[in-house]
Amino acid sequence: MDRHFFEFYALGSDCSLQFVAPFRSVAEDAAVAVEREVARIETRYSRYRPDSELSRINNIASIGGSVDVDAETAGLIEYAYACFRRSDGLFDITSGLLRKAWNFHAGALPTEKIIAELLPRIGLNKIEWSNPRLTFGAAGMELDFGGIGKEYAADRAAQIASASGIEGGLVNLGGDVRVIGRGELPWTIGIRHPRRSDASIGTLELLSGGLATSGDYERFVEVEGRRYCHILDPRSGWPVQGLQSATVIGDDCLVAGSLATMAMLKGYEGSAWLRSLGVRHVVVDDGGRISGTEKMTANPTPLC
Repeated sequence: MDRHFFEFYALGSDCSLQFVAPFRSVAEDAAVAVEREVARIETRYSRYRPDSELSRINNIASIGGSVDVDAETAGLIEYAYACFRRSDGLFDITSGLLRKAWNFHAGALPTEKIIAELLPRIGLNKIEWSNPRLTFGAAGMELDFGGIGKEYAADRAAQIASASGIEGGLVNLGGDVRVIGRGELPWTIGIRHPRRSDASIGTLELLSGGLATSGDYERFVEVEGRRYCHILDPRSGWPVQGLQSATVIGDDCLVAGSLATMAMLKGYEGSAWLRSLGVRHVVVDDGGRISGTEKMTANPTPLC
């Protein structure tokens, strides 16, 4: 069995596939199928495409009203509600509306006034969900699957690869990772340093399941020496504080990613919360201190 490597760009990220297969042709066919599936998910749930399923839902949300969704979308919405409950309302797919206040390229903070105007239109508990129907209780709301879409795509990519004859491998969608199958030897995954894009804080070994990292380094603005990141508390409308990054290992990438984001939203309590759930994790706090359940191997370069 040989290892075959592929790269592509999707979901705003550099993506890679490593497949263990007896022939290059088998790996190539699987890679094409995976890229097609990732593109399909991006097309369906992109907020930037006017013809996406998400845009269709948000067109109704903007005026208030009800809309029926298909089984795939219903599954994502059910999961989003479960995350909302598990996080005590912190993980909220309606909070993407806050991007209207936060411009991370402007170099300045939004006014309290514009945040206050948006907050009444945020809250998953303000939407009635009776599968397959969503009913928006207020006009001007919207959904954003940005917190679960890439992780869902990573899991689907692994499923498609397996169905295409790949017995072992690794899917990496911009740092959201899913192992294909369960091999005898673990995969080595580099965890990005939250303050150095050219380095890692170390490596972890992953035998199966998924791994995802959430951090304050993807989009942010610094004002008077303080960093304000894109992970926003839906209750206040302001960026979370306390952690630079949270990495979670789970049975699949979707769960790992949402738990990592929840940990970031919980700030200083994030690591203790993950530990109370029995979740494998590594966090870096705002002082650069590394903690968690996993022992990493030091490595100066990123392997993701």
